Amino acid sequence: MQGDLLALLFLHPEDEYNLSEIAAVIGTSVKTVQQEVVRLVDAGILAERRSGNQRMVRAATDTILSRPLTDLLSVTFGPLPLLVDLLGPIADVDEAYIYGSWAARYQGGSGPIPADVDVLVIGSPTLDDLDGVAEEAQRRLRRPVNIRRIRPDAWHDPDPADPFLASVRSRPLVVLEVGRQIVNDDDSTED
Repeated sequence: MQGDLLALLFLHPEDEYNLSEIAAVIGTSVKTVQQEVVRLVDAGILAERRSGNQRMVRAATDTILSRPLTDLLSVTFGPLPLLVDLLGPIADVDEAYIYGSWAARYQGGSGPIPADVDVLVIGSPTLDDLDGVAEEAQRRLRRPVNIRRIRPDAWHDPDPADPFLASVRSRPLVVLEVGRQIVNDDDSTED
């Protein structure tokens, strides 16, 4: 729960939330959120202000902990692990990548926090399955997730005149480890 709370606030540092909103987003009680917020504000990790009778909370982004904590939360609670979990069970996904501004920031590029997450799926999963993944990822990340599907042959032998693929290939890509499960003769699975 504490990880979900920190991820919500540090992965959306431009936003602030009241305790009821936090509880609803992370799926716990307001009392539990209140207890954690008190501890985290006392530790200087979160900042708060009062708006009428509401306690508004946000990430304390002006501390020495802010950047490393954001990086850690991005890896453990951000788009990368979430998309691996959501795409992993989808049939016919051969490869998947995050591209665009999120991939650039993840690999150390400078710039503002990305407003969305762009995902490239290589394979032939159904568009309904990918729409479901995008909707769930958007709900949990609280930002748009755009999934684009291309055929394996188009990825591995690209048309040099395709501006989309040329652009994607020229910028940072973050691999999503969504390898197909292989069933062995002894009924065990491996990646």
